[in-house]
Amino acid sequence: MCGIVAIVGREAVAQRLFEGLRRLEYRGYDSAGICTLVHGGFERRRAEGKLDNLGARLAESALPGITGIAHTRWATHGAPTEANAHPHIAGPVALVHNGIIENFKPLRAELLADGRTLLSETDSEVVAHLVAREVEAGRSPEQAVAAVLPRLHGAFAMAFLFRDHDGLVIGARMGAPLTVGYGEGENYLGSDAIALAPWTRRIAYLDEGDWVVVRNDSVQIFDRDNAPVERQVVESEASTETISKGNHAHFMRKEIFEQPLVVAQTLQSYVRAFEGEVAIPAVDFDLSQVDRVTMVACGTSFYAGMVGKYWIERFARVPVDIDVASEFRYRDPVLEKGGLALFISQSGETADTLAALRHARSEGQRIAVVVNVPTSSMAREADLLLPTRAGPEIGVASTKAFTCQLAVLAALAVNLARARGRITAEEEREIVAHLAEAPEAMARAIDHDEDIKAMAHLVAPARDVLYLGRGPDYPMALEGALKLKEISYIHAEGYAAGEMKHGPIALIDDAVPVIVLAPSGPLFDKTVSNMQEVRARGGRIILISDAEGIAAAGDGCVATIEMPAVHELIAPLVYAVPVQLLAYHVAVLKGTDVDQPRNLAKSVTVE
Repeated sequence: MCGIVAIVGREAVAQRLFEGLRRLEYRGYDSAGICTLVHGGFERRRAEGKLDNLGARLAESALPGITGIAHTRWATHGAPTEANAHPHIAGPVALVHNGIIENFKPLRAELLADGRTLLSETDSEVVAHLVAREVEAGRSPEQAVAAVLPRLHGAFAMAFLFRDHDGLVIGARMGAPLTVGYGEGENYLGSDAIALAPWTRRIAYLDEGDWVVVRNDSVQIFDRDNAPVERQVVESEASTETISKGNHAHFMRKEIFEQPLVVAQTLQSYVRAFEGEVAIPAVDFDLSQVDRVTMVACGTSFYAGMVGKYWIERFARVPVDIDVASEFRYRDPVLEKGGLALFISQSGETADTLAALRHARSEGQRIAVVVNVPTSSMAREADLLLPTRAGPEIGVASTKAFTCQLAVLAALAVNLARARGRITAEEEREIVAHLAEAPEAMARAIDHDEDIKAMAHLVAPARDVLYLGRGPDYPMALEGALKLKEISYIHAEGYAAGEMKHGPIALIDDAVPVIVLAPSGPLFDKTVSNMQEVRARGGRIILISDAEGIAAAGDGCVATIEMPAVHELIAPLVYAVPVQLLAYHVAVLKGTDVDQPRNLAKSVTVE
């Protein structure tokens, strides 16, 4: 979602602030801006649209100053216009803000009644005016921020600049990430360590409710009670290299092609191939006593969890509930003390999922987290941290993070099964052998890239597309439909194949492509029956299966995508590849923005 960069430096910072925003570009945004202090006043450049537009403004009119804040905005309150772009200025205060101020309406009414003029539609400008009012009343910047923060309800990360205090930035966080960077003669703030990587590897993550006073020679951190605190300074693992697409046209394609490697790296963290065992990090509770698992996630991570539910219930025979994070707290779920609550997130900062985690904690649950950022908020609050090894994922539509989540969930299912005595050592060795086959099988799936590209024209003109699957391929159908929606803007829905005749069959005609995920196996014949129902109504079937399945399905498909024959355990990992590639090539054919699709953000840090 939105990105923040701030530098308290010794030399001009505008260009470096811009470079920091460029490194956060993958998060998704629709406007951007930079503000610096120059001779006792604010200088600001803002632009709607892509960063290149802001870059053009900076080229037209240079921005001096050695202290500055910068922002990429993903619109919530107010359209993505220059007037609503950050930084916002209110008298002696400039502000950048990630998140949502839920009580901004009464605060805004209070400010208007006080005679203040607000120039934007945003909730963020309200905060700038609240702090400005405190400063104008004679309070120091530190006192002003400390007075205002308790009045704010919602999720936020903020950085404040003060007109009469060059060399000072104050930051604060509640429910949205904010990182402090420690340099030589200068210091930094960033919403993501990757933004600060070119300048420092020494970082500290602020805790919930923390606020920080940053000068070029000092950093002072305070907790929500305004007491001075120390937060651990760690070495960032973020790369200092500019993230490159290599020889790929888009980050998404590059990340699809990286999957065999990153899935192998992830599995290596959990699988002891020589011993034929699966291992997860040690925990201070007994996995054999876990009688129920509650899974919570959003979007693509939710579909990974749906596959994980099949695996855990099959191998460990433990019942699994799974919830969309945005609904979890509000249905007041029944959570028995000592249960295991498992949260899945690429960023580890997803607002809905993080709020659900804290609710589960308050209900006495043990907390497990599957996450791609081991220093994220969720990771730091976990009893059992299960990191993926996907590396930075830049494309907004998740690909390699998803398959790495699947790899971790498979390992967890096997480990839980062993702990509960549900599988023998021989059965575990067999499962480990199948998991070891997954990266090579995914690479063979990627070999069909050109074939999939050649059939993209069958889907690109469609207004509606259906995806069908059974068993673990049902959530893969949901994921395939989501990918197509996200990047091509074609309406697509995934269904359990047996449910098609309970409603969705009414949509089928000769203009609706129906993409069927059906590896050969015990569920294949049932799925073929559903395909016949589609054919009888003129639907155009694209079948994704192995050679045996394609042969058994017979004629009548407008296209087939042949996958390697694999064990049903790893089929979701392999079948993720063709649905990703099909969505990708359809989007390219339609000319959409593949890596940064409209209205979407990489990390959703607001509810």
